[in-house]
Amino acid sequence: MRSIRAAATGAVTLSLALAASACGGGSPTGGGSSDSPKTLTYWASNQGASVEIDKKVLQPELDKFEKQTGIEVKLEVVPWSDLLNRILTATTSGQGPDVLNIGNTWSASLQATGALLPWDAENFGKIGGKDRFVPSALGSTGVRGQDPAAVPLYSMAYALYYNKKMFADAGISKPPVTWDELVAAGKKLSKNGKWGLGTEGSNPSENIHHAYIFAKQHGADFFTADGKPDFTNAGAVTAVKDYVDLMAKDKIIAPGNAEYAQNQSVSDFAKGKTAMLLWQSAAANLTSQGMDEDDYGIAPVPVRSGTPGGGANVNSMVAGINLAVFKNTGNLDGATEFVKFMTSDEEQKILNKAYSSIPPVAAAQSDPAFNTPANAVLKDTLTKSAVALPQVPAESQFETAVGTAIKELYADAAAGRAVTEASVKAKLEKAQSQMPAA
Repeated sequence: MRSIRAAATGAVTLSLALAASACGGGSPTGGGSSDSPKTLTYWASNQGASVEIDKKVLQPELDKFEKQTGIEVKLEVVPWSDLLNRILTATTSGQGPDVLNIGNTWSASLQATGALLPWDAENFGKIGGKDRFVPSALGSTGVRGQDPAAVPLYSMAYALYYNKKMFADAGISKPPVTWDELVAAGKKLSKNGKWGLGTEGSNPSENIHHAYIFAKQHGADFFTADGKPDFTNAGAVTAVKDYVDLMAKDKIIAPGNAEYAQNQSVSDFAKGKTAMLLWQSAAANLTSQGMDEDDYGIAPVPVRSGTPGGGANVNSMVAGINLAVFKNTGNLDGATEFVKFMTSDEEQKILNKAYSSIPPVAAAQSDPAFNTPANAVLKDTLTKSAVALPQVPAESQFETAVGTAIKELYADAAAGRAVTEASVKAKLEKAQSQMPAA
């Protein structure tokens, strides 16, 4: 999921808990949104620079689907600030779209409502089979051991974007590979009103993505093997402190970044105010901000050992968008046919090119567009060194609670207050106390 667009998660934590209990694991009541076999409604997430751009990308493909099948798709592009609230309202009322996009980190939480169609072997068979999809993308489709609640549509990964000119001017010949190298480079670059690294310190979801990656590199997790919150273990505490220390101790992130939550760090990077950026599949975003592709390089996110791909050397969470079907759709056959179309090899090439994302359908990745040096980094990361966020029913509450704790720690760092192991652990203890009872 695009982390910058997930800020609404915190506002709906209680709603999610209510939705889960209201549905009781069954399908929502009431009829589906389409009562005609020739009509479907589709809620698409805002993937492009604007809703209008998404409509321009999607409508020709929907017209193509109608020409092939005779089924008209009524499109609504929903901003990320509204999407989760809209979905939760639909799960409780039973009045939602036939097909919808969801952030992949929401899969387990929405699965718990019982409102989404399970993708069992029979349903996967209708769209060409489960084995068409890249395993890492399938890992973010719901709780392990259960049939997926959605199928992958767009895949994204974190990478390190770096300004080539700023690196050359600072005498840095190559992008950092380890965190020590990142800090060293950042200190060289943080001068004359410029900063080494940008972040979105006030965005809980962005915070949790980075903290989770750091934790996995420390061989830690925020949940036990049986899914219970474990936010104060030594590895988790160290991971969060290391992340916040990029501002608090290392001083390679501007204090003002503690208030960033809506793409400001991307804008700063595009304008040459910061030299490095950790972001998900940022090419389209940077282009929309006026930055030329030749002005920046892309490399894997630094890791502790410097060798991503083995053991705890994780350098991304599995980011992306999944495609789900409401269980009570009035046009299940048409909805399934639409999912088949959207995940077909050809459509996967068209859509993922448009959004600078990586196809989660393996065969589509053979297209030369996904084998550029930049996309090769993202694809390699997704294949070898990305992990799914915890696929537990309380995942969205986890994002909110721990992400907000980190937001508060960044505020402390920006204000010059000490960020210590004790203060980090206290924030994480508070976050764990906010988690729902099992």
